[in-house]
Amino acid sequence: MEHLDVRSPYVVDTRELGRRPGLSRPLHRTVPAPADLGTEVIGVPEGSDLRLELLLESVVEGVLVSGTVHGEAVGECVRCLDPVERSVDVRVQELYAYPGAAAADDEDLQEMQGDLLDLEPVLRDAVVPSLPFQPVCTVDCPGLCSQCGVRLVDDPLHDHDDSDPRWAALRQLAASTPTDGSTSQNTTDERPAGPDNPRS
Repeated sequence: MEHLDVRSPYVVDTRELGRRPGLSRPLHRTVPAPADLGTEVIGVPEGSDLRLELLLESVVEGVLVSGTVHGEAVGECVRCLDPVERSVDVRVQELYAYPGAAAADDEDLQEMQGDLLDLEPVLRDAVVPSLPFQPVCTVDCPGLCSQCGVRLVDDPLHDHDDSDPRWAALRQLAASTPTDGSTSQNTTDERPAGPDNPRS
């Protein structure tokens, strides 16, 4: 386990609680966001402010940390690639076990180092899942044209002629065919003259 640095903004010294169940103290702190706090399309920029409004409570097993985290995430719309901003307001609740008190098979339980606890893993576990998987600038964003990349919100009537020139003759034939089901009549009677076909 990596040794915790008390100078880190994510490290909290809990000696004031004295490991006496029932004692608590508030913790209000603004910390810089760690690197890679997000996904490929949206995240909290490294170094930007994360405001922590937490309560530290001493319990039998360790220290219970609960409260809220506030910040701002930025990214891009997955449809049109325009910038996207989202407020981050998430609740956290995590039990930090006293050294040696965590069960050997409980890998998910955070463990303290002496009287110190590290908030960074808890902040990451709370913030990242709260971010939208596919952020959009607006719920009805039409996105980009798949052929030329133009923003469709700027040109709602944007269109492309997808017709194949090799079918041009067939389209002309279809356009000249009457739509009422009738067929064109030849005005010249080509039958030979006779009793049944008198010609004038």
